[in-house]
Amino acid sequence: MRMSTTILNGTVRSVCPFDCPDTCGLSVTIADGKITKITGDAAHPVTRGAICNKVRHLNERVYHPDRFLYPMRRKGPKGTLDFERITWEEAYEEITTGMKNIISEQGAQAILPYSFYGNMGVLNAEGMDRRFFHRLGASQLDRTICNAAGAAGYAYTMGASMGIDPEDTVHTKLFLIWGCNLVSTNMHQTMLAAEARKNGAEIIHIDVHRNRTSAWADRFIHLRPGTDAALALGMMHVIIRDGLADQSFLEQHALGFDDLTAEAVRYTPEYVENITGVPAAEVEELGRLYGTTSPSFIRIGNGLQHHDNGGMTVRTIACLPALTGQWGIRGGGAMKGNGWYSRLNARKIERPDLMPDPNVRTVSMNQLGDALLATANPVKMLFVYNSNPAVVAPDQNRVREGLLRNDLFTVTHDLFLTDTCKYSDIVLPATSHFENLDLYTSYWHLYLQLHEPIMETMGECKSNFTLFRELALRLGFESEIFDISEEQMIREALDSENNPLLKGITFEALKEKSWMKAGGNELPSFTTMIPTASGKIELYSEKMLQHGFSPVPVHTPLKEPENYPFLLMTGPNHSFINSTFANQERLQKLEKEPLLHMQLDDAALLGFQDGERVKVRNDRGEVEITLRVSRDVLPGVLVTQGLWWDDQRKGHQAVNALTPQRLADMGGGATFFSNRVEVLKLD
Repeated sequence: MRMSTTILNGTVRSVCPFDCPDTCGLSVTIADGKITKITGDAAHPVTRGAICNKVRHLNERVYHPDRFLYPMRRKGPKGTLDFERITWEEAYEEITTGMKNIISEQGAQAILPYSFYGNMGVLNAEGMDRRFFHRLGASQLDRTICNAAGAAGYAYTMGASMGIDPEDTVHTKLFLIWGCNLVSTNMHQTMLAAEARKNGAEIIHIDVHRNRTSAWADRFIHLRPGTDAALALGMMHVIIRDGLADQSFLEQHALGFDDLTAEAVRYTPEYVENITGVPAAEVEELGRLYGTTSPSFIRIGNGLQHHDNGGMTVRTIACLPALTGQWGIRGGGAMKGNGWYSRLNARKIERPDLMPDPNVRTVSMNQLGDALLATANPVKMLFVYNSNPAVVAPDQNRVREGLLRNDLFTVTHDLFLTDTCKYSDIVLPATSHFENLDLYTSYWHLYLQLHEPIMETMGECKSNFTLFRELALRLGFESEIFDISEEQMIREALDSENNPLLKGITFEALKEKSWMKAGGNELPSFTTMIPTASGKIELYSEKMLQHGFSPVPVHTPLKEPENYPFLLMTGPNHSFINSTFANQERLQKLEKEPLLHMQLDDAALLGFQDGERVKVRNDRGEVEITLRVSRDVLPGVLVTQGLWWDDQRKGHQAVNALTPQRLADMGGGATFFSNRVEVLKLD
């Protein structure tokens, strides 16, 4: 049953809006106009009635007592949450006046938007906001904090973010989960893998940290951080040496096998053991298993791309399925992301043609601290939405130092008074996705979903779409471009002129069916769709050579100076999505507290005890945290999970005080995990 905002009781469909590959279909129960229960939509072809615990309690987020519902202006000093309520008219007047003054004095590039995917709805994440800042002439933001390095590396091999249809993974016989805590971050792929296991598949987890996925998998391969490309090349060495490569497939559908062979010959299992810490016998066994099992599938995770060599690492792993011809077999292949299938008409919705200066500067979101502290052409206004940079951005102390500038005017649009709001001059209340009309795609499955509002707007909250539409009209921007409805923009997004897989997917059809699959159920064969320049899988990439990279896969060491003894990984936990949900008490209790995982022998050598509070530091900053001693990490490696908000009362500190602003090898990606620290006793 579908509902408009006037219906007070019933069970209605919704979509999970968060930055997660699953983009679940939801079933929401409403009583007396209030959401009382959230479950998975049993009819959804991927969700099948199952959702994570986070989203099951999403109504607690929507009705959270700390959700703010009215615009507010800073009253106290920056670094505090001392605000006073104002009207939207007052807020708009201050914002637009500030913009006009900045444009007059410094130019529009002194204004910088900062956003990511706190809400994955197309209209509210990359629609009216992009159109507004393009027309304004603001500096552009390079949104590369998550998957940029891996996406660039994968594209050098495969042409775009495209893997196999995840629904086909039930047919695989060897399932490699590589650099991904699948149980916590992609639960429906876990469900599909479980079906494959019932049909005889073996599941192997390859990672730097023994976690929930390691316990669930059949086998765990533990390697040193940043060495995944060497392990993949070791597997290739074994496959090629033992004659297990599919020569017929390679001749028809790949380029550069001989060049790859010349590089892989030196990655003997013994050589790989020295780099990765994985025993040579295990490298041999994994290579032969992958070379002799079909169909085999590799789920490439986000974690391994957050290194200096992250792009090349993903590019290297993406070469493996071609060696054994897996792309031609149902259930075989790999996947880093699948956004290529449901790509929308970004040109029409974002309107980059509106930019007064197409060459306006671009700022990396991974180097926000440097951007805010630069004295030449300084940023004078920061407009934050769908993100919480005071917690999620690397080199956090520099970010916060920049946010403290008295001459920086910061506006934040959010549901809660986040850590970023402490540094904001104006805070604006945002709607939850339940209150919006929007279109959702997935970067994992192939379904597009229409979301219609299922509840009345709370307080004076506005969606990103409405906020930037109204700002544009107050600034006198063209009404024919900005005075449009959500429905009009959805129609523009679905214009399939550049994506034939969207043919037949219209606003009316989605309104009737709720979801539709890109390409329907009759996708062309994978090998006919490879969007590289050659139309083949490029084991040797001429484009990489032109861009200054090795044209064939190689392993390169990390760049972080070895001034400190430990490599620190800062991955996700089970109950948060980045910093989202970190302020919900139920989920905090499930996670208990931030923990630092240290190997047992390292702890003994340093005289640390399990449960002890310690100081973790480097030249960028320091945090205090509780130690968890075990054999879940290798010697010299530390792991902490989850982006916790600062909470002095509970002793929680945001870990990105330690992480570097350095960019990865490709795509401008983040290097959160190429991060060295020391651990000290507390005074």
